[in-house]
Amino acid sequence: MGDSQPWTAAPSAAEHARSVLAAAWSCAVTAEGGREEFVGAHTVTEDGRVTLDVPEDSTLVAAAICAPRGEPSAVLEFADVAPVPVRSRIRARLWIAGWFVPADGKLEFKATRVVLRRPSGAVVVDLEEFAAAAPDPLATAEARLLTHLADCHPDAVERLTRLVDSDSLHGAVRVQPLAVDRHGLTLRIERARAHGDVRLPFHAPADDVARLTERMHVLLTQASAASCPRALQRQRTDRDG
Repeated sequence: MGDSQPWTAAPSAAEHARSVLAAAWSCAVTAEGGREEFVGAHTVTEDGRVTLDVPEDSTLVAAAICAPRGEPSAVLEFADVAPVPVRSRIRARLWIAGWFVPADGKLEFKATRVVLRRPSGAVVVDLEEFAAAAPDPLATAEARLLTHLADCHPDAVERLTRLVDSDSLHGAVRVQPLAVDRHGLTLRIERARAHGDVRLPFHAPADDVARLTERMHVLLTQASAASCPRALQRQRTDRDG
């Protein structure tokens, strides 16, 4: 999508759910036979259907064969974990209910319900919207991008706090990049006993890493032109003293 196209300041629930699914490396499955954790065992089609490659002796295989067709009999759970160490690293959880169908030595999952839980609460995602939505174009690169920003450019992170309202920085002891998508960057502001998140929207969507670099440069230019928040000045003075 070109820069002149209309866009929203945050991904929809369906887009967020598809992004969690696209970036997840592990999957927890709760079925009649119990709960199993699988790492690197699932694949996702363009319309969001999940296929699981499990060992032949997995209880899921027997459960899939014996379960009544068309009746929900399993729940897949995917966790969206912040790549940068912060408090409360689980940013979201995605649950997909449905049933398994054995096919070509694998288990295809037929979804009947999709639920996304974010800090703001849980939302049921429409199945058609979920299938039609595309993951955020930065979803699979986000972990690398955020860890690079936190580890190699902490000065840039501190500079970006100049774009944050001073009230939000009151009592801050650490600021870390929490999330990034095509619409903006989210900072985690940690205090002694609490934390909060602040979103810095981009002026236009970043549909690839090259555009993300340009959007970040714009934010940093804006931050350089802003004054340092008083709360952060006090924090820095206390630390130096």
